[in-house]
Amino acid sequence: MAWRTVTIVPAIVAFTTGAIVIRFSKDCPRGYYKDLKKTGEMPEISAAASFRGGAVDFNTWLLFIQYACCFGVELTVNNAAVSYFVKRFELTIESASAIASIFGFMNLFARGLGGYSSDKANGKLKMRGRILVQAALLILEGICIFIFAEMGNLAASVVMLTIFSIFVQGAEGSTYGIVPYVNRVSPGAVAGIVGAGGPTGAVCFGLIFRSLPEDPEKAFRIMAGVVLGSGLACLLFNIKGHRGLVFGKDTADA
Repeated sequence: MAWRTVTIVPAIVAFTTGAIVIRFSKDCPRGYYKDLKKTGEMPEISAAASFRGGAVDFNTWLLFIQYACCFGVELTVNNAAVSYFVKRFELTIESASAIASIFGFMNLFARGLGGYSSDKANGKLKMRGRILVQAALLILEGICIFIFAEMGNLAASVVMLTIFSIFVQGAEGSTYGIVPYVNRVSPGAVAGIVGAGGPTGAVCFGLIFRSLPEDPEKAFRIMAGVVLGSGLACLLFNIKGHRGLVFGKDTADA
């Protein structure tokens, strides 16, 4: 009964938020879609064409992988942290659950902080700034996972879990700081595909933990290596009209 009734809360919140968005917000920063289509600023495009536009862009899939390495990592840790603390430090499930909840609490500010940092960097270095913030957060996240896996002291492990969580969720915010620039014609398709990277990453990392039930430290190390690789992959961004770390150049129309 508790599981069934608790879903009423997010249902009410989601419905209320949707009504507020429809009533008080614009469709995008430039205004309403219907007005933009009348003036020719926004081309008419079918849902299928929009999806194709996002799906064929290399940058979309690069962000897909990077979102798998931040939001996917968050979902994985939410699932694995309790059993990890119980096994590694011989805690009760109640104590381990309380400690693991710290990871989720960082969402209160860390994700927004990642997006804010991306915006500030954009003001100084344009798209290169956003990509540098993305790379830094993912690389620091990977390093923190490596360190967390080696912690043998409970207090130090909790501190590292907290720091690690800030970088994970900050990378989630910085990812969506880049998403709107990938394809101006198909922003919804890009956002949808990138968002799917989160649960996809959680499934893949979850399978790694499942295959190593007696050695979760090794599973964390593998995950850390993948995250580090995704951070270094920021060198590959090539967004039209924007200068990346290696490719592309800024243009006036972008």
